[in-house]
Amino acid sequence: MPLRIGVPKEPAAGERRVALVPETAARLAKSGLEVHVERGAGARAFFPDTAYTEAGALLASDRAELFAKTDLVVQLGPPTPEDAESYEKPGGVLVSLVYPGRNLESVRAMNAAGITVYAMDLMPRISRAQAMDVLSSQATAAGYRAALLAAELSPRFLPMLTTAFGTIRPAKALVCGAGVAGLMAIATLRRLGAMVEAYDVRSAAAEQVQSLGAKFLALPVEASGSGGYARELTDAEREKQRALLGSAVAAADAVVTTANVPGKKAPLIVTRDMVGRMRPAAVVVDAAAESGGNCELTKPGSRVEENGVVIVGPTNLPGELAHHSSYMYSKNIEAFLKILIGSDGRIVAAEKDEILDATLLCREGSLKHGPTRQLLEAR
Repeated sequence: MPLRIGVPKEPAAGERRVALVPETAARLAKSGLEVHVERGAGARAFFPDTAYTEAGALLASDRAELFAKTDLVVQLGPPTPEDAESYEKPGGVLVSLVYPGRNLESVRAMNAAGITVYAMDLMPRISRAQAMDVLSSQATAAGYRAALLAAELSPRFLPMLTTAFGTIRPAKALVCGAGVAGLMAIATLRRLGAMVEAYDVRSAAAEQVQSLGAKFLALPVEASGSGGYARELTDAEREKQRALLGSAVAAADAVVTTANVPGKKAPLIVTRDMVGRMRPAAVVVDAAAESGGNCELTKPGSRVEENGVVIVGPTNLPGELAHHSSYMYSKNIEAFLKILIGSDGRIVAAEKDEILDATLLCREGSLKHGPTRQLLEAR
């Protein structure tokens, strides 16, 4: 019997993405795998049930039927603690984003239920894993959408306009964080005609920022970390950063923040005092709101106004571009399944591959990821 892959509707409220799109489902089916999709799973991302059946997938009427018929479930987010038991099945496997540091109770519940979980957000940053880099694919969507949101909220034109009734100067935009999301935000704001400055604690990001036509703010704080990520700043470095960055924030018509430290709360970059120095009608789009936010005034999932400055903290920017975000995530999952499922159609032991070993969170009641185990033991 072929290995059976299940694709449920996403359990998180408001989530529009789907873990597998019909194009990917078709390739998996042709490779000899059996793909089961819960009815309506792709509808909110504009992938109808008919597209899945035409791709060779089978439809399940509900989650209970889906879980009963499948061996491996792929989805975007982890189950809630209350929902974890429904995934329980001897030998059952779940592949999804987990963010264990933010979802410890879900991790505890999944481990207690004996589910084998591979967390896509634990993907190592090595060349072999580039096609599976979910964080980068979804950050691409987040950065693009954050830039559009800044343009949408701003009451100003972004490009320079020369008209019979005068010249309108281009808006000034500042992007904090020049990772994947930040670089996409820079490129998008530049396409929209804004004058863009960018800042990152990693001086190595300067070349990438400048290649997009933006100005790099060279501040004397360097915090390059392992795997291409920034390390967490010390208190002294953080104070120096804020003092030097304040004038750039004050001069900006739009600020987009995208800075994240893997597994930790997002660093505070834009303080209340900085926002207080911004001109009325300026906007701050905090793309790191889901992990706590880079702006001191951010309220995740909400819009606030402070002295005429609008601050928004969207918590699922990729979900606002559900169609293409799903497509990219689906490609990441397909690449991962190629190493997870052997040529004999069976799940490969995690110890046989460094990518599988790095992403294995828990297996049959044993928590395998050391940092997560330490966090749970400390609670």
